[in-house]
Amino acid sequence: MFSVGELVVYPAQGVGKVEKVEEQDVGGAQTKFYIVRILSNNVTLMVPVSNADNVGLRSVSDEKRGIDILKYLEDRSDFTGYSGQNWNRRYREYSDKLKSKDLIDVAYVLKELFLISKDKDLSFGERRLLEQAMGLITMELSYALSVDQSQAKSKVELLFADVINRNNMEEDQEKKKVE
Repeated sequence: MFSVGELVVYPAQGVGKVEKVEEQDVGGAQTKFYIVRILSNNVTLMVPVSNADNVGLRSVSDEKRGIDILKYLEDRSDFTGYSGQNWNRRYREYSDKLKSKDLIDVAYVLKELFLISKDKDLSFGERRLLEQAMGLITMELSYALSVDQSQAKSKVELLFADVINRNNMEEDQEKKKVE
């Protein structure tokens, strides 16, 4: 059971704070709910205590897990790429992984999309997934590593600096062609 004031992670939403635990009458039965405020957007969620595990509500990763996630992102040996998959199949797979309660699934999406973008332009939907994965990873890493979110983002971007620099160079070349 989570306590009031505890930081938790709700899949696909990110880090939140348990503001209170309250009982409400639902269909004639008393049901306990966690009232969780998501820190990135101030959305308030009501999560039934009895269903918290099923929806993936979990504690924020600790420092060791945060370091492990950074090591995972750095290791490119498991990169599968887009091996013939069309973008909408990848999109569905990645969307499902972003809803996972395991942070490694979110890190997988982030790494795959960064590395795919090294070889080809991402679709609009894939770019949105990349941004969502980056936000989820960096917010949780900021709490796990006791840094602010911009520092966590810098750590991640440093791991993919070769990809980011390549993509920025291509954008600059495209702009010059237009001029």
